[in-house]
Amino acid sequence: MADHNISATSKDLGFTFPAEWHPHRATWLTFPHNDASWQGDKLAKMRPQYFEFIKQISQGENVCFVTNDEALKNFITEELSKINVDLSKIEFLIKPTNDAWCRDHGPSFVINPETGQKMIVDWGHNAWGGKYPPYNDDNRTPRAVASYLNIPIINPGIIMEGGAVEFNGAGSLLTSKSCLLNLNRNPHLNQGQIEKTLCDFYGVEQILWVEGGIVGDDTDGHIDDTTRFVSEDTVVACVESDVNDENHEILQTNLQMLKEMRLVNGKQLNIIELPMPKAVIIDDFRTPGSYANFLICNAGVIVPVFNNPNDQVAIDILGQAFPGRKIIPLLATEIIWGQGSFHCLSQQEPLV
Repeated sequence: MADHNISATSKDLGFTFPAEWHPHRATWLTFPHNDASWQGDKLAKMRPQYFEFIKQISQGENVCFVTNDEALKNFITEELSKINVDLSKIEFLIKPTNDAWCRDHGPSFVINPETGQKMIVDWGHNAWGGKYPPYNDDNRTPRAVASYLNIPIINPGIIMEGGAVEFNGAGSLLTSKSCLLNLNRNPHLNQGQIEKTLCDFYGVEQILWVEGGIVGDDTDGHIDDTTRFVSEDTVVACVESDVNDENHEILQTNLQMLKEMRLVNGKQLNIIELPMPKAVIIDDFRTPGSYANFLICNAGVIVPVFNNPNDQVAIDILGQAFPGRKIIPLLATEIIWGQGSFHCLSQQEPLV
């Protein structure tokens, strides 16, 4: 394989990052094994919800685990067997790992629609502005995946996280100022330089910015907790109806910015408002519970729910937003304590 840093950009080479609803070959995950994110007994408590997530994805595509060691691989295999997961759909890449958030440190797959080729963009990972060292093992994950799949890899040379960006598959990338313009990521780059790098290496035409993220989100405001494309011209945007809630103002600001945006073709976005859950508080901690942290996979749309009064409202809205796709609500009441959910944990590999 071309295991070297290609001098051209992804866009130069005809590659682009497809929308999440593009068919998947697989979904990648980094198996959680230390208690950095789920302390004490919380790691054991979240695992049944995590394994149910795996089971649902595996109904429609392969699931690829980046797994710390052979012992962990054996544990995963045993646990998946207990819940009747088809093990022929499970792949393992054994390598050292730090944390579980594969959306952010894992491989970013771009495809060339003309040639059917696939390539990995190896963005730098610094654990959300250096918040959770060590992160060196996770930062090496994209290169290891490229080697495993025997596909080329390209390195833009800047810090970026998969949860910070959202794609419509038609030239538009949506992100938040509070995250990508934060000085703890790329302090040497201005907004224009960041936009150019994103366009060059994700193969998009425009960068659309909302302001910020929700309370409890330690990523400085990832877009996948607030605003998601559901088609080329439609987004679901989180809103908080309680004017006294900490999330009300920032989500209204984001909503107004979305209303003013124009896509590459000049059209306005269709905006579907998605309620926030009533505050998801665990051990006096306000978690970043959000129905927007869903994963679109071949089997359907896996939506985090929280035994919350707004669960069914959100399920119904997303059912209308994704006509023809199965909505799969899964409890994330234990997973969310780690400050992320199903989308944060996973990264799709497109089928070409």
